Amino acid sequence: MGHLISSTSMLETARANGYGITAFNVHTLEMLQAVVEAAEEAQAPLILQTTVGTVKHLGPEYIVAAASVAAKTSSVPIALHLDHCTDYDLIVRCIRAGYTSVMIDASMHPFEENVRRTAEVVQVAKAAGVNVEAELGKVGGVEDDIVVEEEDARLADPKECVVFVERTGVPTFAPAIGTAHGIYKGEPNIAFHKLEQIFNSVQVPLVLHGGSGIPADQVKRCVSLGMAKMNVATELRIAFSDAIKHIFAQNPEENDPRKYMVPAKEAVKRLAIEKMQLTGCVGRANECKA
Repeated sequence: MGHLISSTSMLETARANGYGITAFNVHTLEMLQAVVEAAEEAQAPLILQTTVGTVKHLGPEYIVAAASVAAKTSSVPIALHLDHCTDYDLIVRCIRAGYTSVMIDASMHPFEENVRRTAEVVQVAKAAGVNVEAELGKVGGVEDDIVVEEEDARLADPKECVVFVERTGVPTFAPAIGTAHGIYKGEPNIAFHKLEQIFNSVQVPLVLHGGSGIPADQVKRCVSLGMAKMNVATELRIAFSDAIKHIFAQNPEENDPRKYMVPAKEAVKRLAIEKMQLTGCVGRANECKA
């Protein structure tokens, strides 16, 4: 491809054609390489994501450098997204470093303040050709340092969604519909009736948060109702860590990182391909090239 691209056009293409693009939260170079290799093998468009914690851990410049190499050497379109950020200054820093998509999460604020903060980021990002994602309602669970207790989770109101998108101009939108970050303790209680209302009244691509562990039939139904992006974080992290634990269980004295990183990469790659198949983006890379 040559360079990282904005995810706006690829997500608009996905929504228009009835499939979703899987976005993977990566925390190490090996995880990044694994999902890129998966996308290459599957010929699927790819969104790499990093949490605020990962940005602070590695530095946005290092992350952009690694993602840029992936984009340069891969034949599939790749975007780089900053997930769930509440800090305007960090969003600007990531845009300047080369991120091609950012999420301003002001969902914990009252509606008007969420609109104000989102519109402010949209204005800056639009000038840089960068996609923006925003959330309405509250997705439960834990995402880095953002903790939303189950009783505090709140579904998005379809009528408010229309107003929010119109007033902010946000090009991709994450309505809270009953999913949660992390691994589900039971069956997810997705409000499909609300999602259908939002899908029919909001024209921008929708984003499914809390994609780890949602049953396949529910994911497919979400995608059919405009969820053009599905975030996967916890499952990927578990696959990576469990593969490493397995190596140390077999050989506690192992001290060569290459010996345990290779199987960890393979585990992530296998899972990533499964998630790409689930959202229907396998073989769609050529449709999404900028």
